[in-house]
Amino acid sequence: MTARLTNPGDYHEVTYSSTRWMQLRRLRENAEPTMAALERFHLQTTVHGSIARGDAKQGSDIDIFIAEGQNSFLVETALEKAGLPLKARFIAQATPNYAMKAHIEIDEKTTVTFPLMELRRVEREFYRFGGEIGRGQLRVDLRVAGVDKRLMLIEPTSQGHVESNIVGKEEVTAKLLGISPETVLNRVHALTRRSIVGRTGIFVKRELTTEETFELAMKKLVEANPAVRRRKKVEIGKC
Repeated sequence: MTARLTNPGDYHEVTYSSTRWMQLRRLRENAEPTMAALERFHLQTTVHGSIARGDAKQGSDIDIFIAEGQNSFLVETALEKAGLPLKARFIAQATPNYAMKAHIEIDEKTTVTFPLMELRRVEREFYRFGGEIGRGQLRVDLRVAGVDKRLMLIEPTSQGHVESNIVGKEEVTAKLLGISPETVLNRVHALTRRSIVGRTGIFVKRELTTEETFELAMKKLVEANPAVRRRKKVEIGKC
């Protein structure tokens, strides 16, 4: 479901119930074993979105991100050694201009993602735009500011959070989040367009067979799809 955008100037103070605090605590506790398993193999992880901001609800997901490109064998070995299931593995590419990413579903709520191509700055800052914290910050119950899909800036408070619409305040928002104004403007444009035309799907999404590695599957996609091949060449050209 596409999130309904709020109106410019909207501002609200939100107080969490004890149930909501408990839901956030449970989600964070559930994220810890997967992050710990990956970090035992020196894979630095973060969580992003509502679990990082603190405004998570009952249906919120646990999105674990490894920012640096990795050999998929190392990631999968780290998970398997910890006894964590690999429920599904798939490659996704949002648009022809975006990097291809590997996604490993641990369960219906938890996904591990890492890039298979070098991320551009706006792609990396996408995670900081929505709010992002590392495992150490997670363990001390830190919550950080970030923007949700309604284009509301969520700023944690001791009682819950305050939220305000960022349209027309893109540069201020970028400074607060420590990211480029380009990234904020990019997300405002994308989410505004989505609210008008709805979700348009993603450019590439393919589930892997049990025999395939992410690297082999990406190689097949690069060979078969000229647009994917062009994005890969951009990465090679930077080397």
